[in-house]
Amino acid sequence: MTPHRASPPTRRGRTPSKPGGPSQVQSLTRGLSLLEALAHAEGGLTLTHIAQKVNLPASTAHRLLNTLERQGYVYQDADLSLWYVGLQAYTVGSAFLANRDFVSQAHHYLRRLMEQSGETANLAVLDGTEAVFIGQVQCREMMRLLVKLGSRVPLHASGVGKAIFAALPDDQVEAILRVKGLPRLTHNTIVAPEIMRQCLTQIRQRGYSFDDEEHALGTRCVAASVYDEHAEPLGAISLAGPVARLTDERIKALGPVVAHTAQELTNRLGGRWPHPY
Repeated sequence: MTPHRASPPTRRGRTPSKPGGPSQVQSLTRGLSLLEALAHAEGGLTLTHIAQKVNLPASTAHRLLNTLERQGYVYQDADLSLWYVGLQAYTVGSAFLANRDFVSQAHHYLRRLMEQSGETANLAVLDGTEAVFIGQVQCREMMRLLVKLGSRVPLHASGVGKAIFAALPDDQVEAILRVKGLPRLTHNTIVAPEIMRQCLTQIRQRGYSFDDEEHALGTRCVAASVYDEHAEPLGAISLAGPVARLTDERIKALGPVVAHTAQELTNRLGGRWPHPY
């Protein structure tokens, strides 16, 4: 008869974790942290750099990267010893865009805005206390303003951000002001809460926002929110370009155009436009 052998105890006499136990949850959390670190990098990262970013031992980071690589979420350039986000991560991320119908429907309106204005049109959504770009139709000008899809901008210092900021209820606006404040990014950034409140009131009245080199010098942007059936923001569309082309006169002319387009898209999606405009 073959003698029965009990499972060897783990450290301090504990039995191995069951599937879905704390250790597996921790590994999942760490793996997602690695993926996020690679997603935010401009290029690939070395193992050492990744481990430093997520505060893990290099051996642990390497084990997790190998697991993610087998699933296609990351890959390594062996010649450069750099790790990159893999195709499977793109596939999963694209499912978000496919499931948010307004993203695909917005493309027609973005293209029309670009054709009407000659400037790059963008689509952004709210994520926490930031706006994230998820769509873009580039203009044909040699000098044009491009943003990386997935990049983030603050609510208080960007066209799409201020459009969404103004669409939030007052209590949420005040909570964000308390937690995030109004950090200065350029000499034009609004850093006084009272001035920001006045700005948000103006945006609500006219239906569009205006970024006057508040996020980056040399660039301007005009934007408007798109709303759902509860008049809550689904996201914001914008036109962005260099100051040399987006003069005060053009901003005054393009503001109502962007607002009208946002209103059309809102209606197309069955939403409710809350502005007097």
